[in-house]
Amino acid sequence: MVLCLSTIRGCCSRRCSIHERILWFIHLQKRGLVNVKLKWVKDPSLDAAVAGQRDLRAASILVSIISSQSDPFVPIYRLNRHPGQLGFPHDLKLSSFVRRYPTMFHESSFLDSGGTRVPMFCLTSEAMELYREEIRIMEKNGKDIVDRLCKLLMLSKGMTLPLQTIDQLRWDMGLPLDYHQSLVPRNPDHFALVDLVDDRVGLKLLSWNKELAVSNLQKRFAKEEGTNQSLAFPVGFTRGFGLKKKCMKWLEEWQQLPYTSPYTDASHLDPRTDVSEKRIVGVFHELLHLMIQKQTERKNVSNLRGAFSLPQKFTKVFERHPGIFYISKKNDTQTVVLREAYDGDQLIERHPLVEIRQRYATMMREGFLDRSMGLYRKSREIGEVENKRSERAVDSPQALLANGYFGNERSRSTPTKFCSMLPMFFLGWDDVTTLYRAPFYPKCKEAQLLIRHDADDDPTQLKNLVQIL
Repeated sequence: MVLCLSTIRGCCSRRCSIHERILWFIHLQKRGLVNVKLKWVKDPSLDAAVAGQRDLRAASILVSIISSQSDPFVPIYRLNRHPGQLGFPHDLKLSSFVRRYPTMFHESSFLDSGGTRVPMFCLTSEAMELYREEIRIMEKNGKDIVDRLCKLLMLSKGMTLPLQTIDQLRWDMGLPLDYHQSLVPRNPDHFALVDLVDDRVGLKLLSWNKELAVSNLQKRFAKEEGTNQSLAFPVGFTRGFGLKKKCMKWLEEWQQLPYTSPYTDASHLDPRTDVSEKRIVGVFHELLHLMIQKQTERKNVSNLRGAFSLPQKFTKVFERHPGIFYISKKNDTQTVVLREAYDGDQLIERHPLVEIRQRYATMMREGFLDRSMGLYRKSREIGEVENKRSERAVDSPQALLANGYFGNERSRSTPTKFCSMLPMFFLGWDDVTTLYRAPFYPKCKEAQLLIRHDADDDPTQLKNLVQIL
């Protein structure tokens, strides 16, 4: 028996007999996964929302680690014990990273038993005050944090997840660094630490919360009647995406398919069907809503297949549905962003912790200083080049202009070495003022300027200029 699309939509919009429901389900289960390929189109606004998040995350975690120590000064070898949490690139030393932000970290040193000078770091008074404010916000929003963790465990099989899996999502969800030692013991009615079969430690939700088992999408359509609602996901595309008519027709029919809540058992669904794919999209749609910035690195969710009972190659839904998810390739990784949560590069609903993180980012920008061996770097496009200032003097702004380091980024006929590659170079105060007055400056707002100035320079003018940059 063949069911037309109108008959299927009718089953969604009205109450139908059990026989009709069975026929409808059989039809959907026979409908295989449509082979549709949609292109990836760069979204500068969402890329801007992702840019800098890796360094912000590492600096924020370092602040939490240092503040949790009994001694305010922490030796560098203790900080080196947390490489997995920080997520540094392999070619970057931790000491070099910390020294970039003197407004957050103060450096000192001591001599070990062999007479070797060992660097150690503490928080500046401004960073410590901001961290205390972050703790106060976490305590004030304690119920929200607990609910987020409960919903994450309710998405998983057996309401249990390994601590390593939660650790990968911890910062994105706004959980405290020591959540398993602070948050879990304070909520013994909700959570318990258990031993898993693979000798790992897991976190288990003790009881199902029916009130929390409602997805964000279901809340939007809470006023609609019916149990088999064809809930449609909010969709938006990057300007110039150019969706083909065939793809538009498929997307319209796909949106009309029944919505399976991510909190319900989906073992009866055939993983080779569009209905199952819509359920997978719903799982990650809900998961990203649990993140306070509605984004997370793709690698953080790649190991959730077994925990969420997902089929193989489940992450392909990100490429197949670019109107719901955006994959940013900033920071030398792939970050999945929920499109509907952003207006341009700004979050529509801002969690209080997002404000704190933006203040961390402002503090990092103001104090940015790369002092590791006095090096400057050029983009990988022309190869990593690191030379000491004493070995190679930096060209003057006039020489940089003559060599074509500045120009209109959108003009293909104008050299764009500076704007596209963003080299970092040392400038004196006179050179900085020359660059600031130059007509090309508005085209180079993303330039990273490492400013060195003498003691007799005007600190007020320098601070104002750094804020403008």
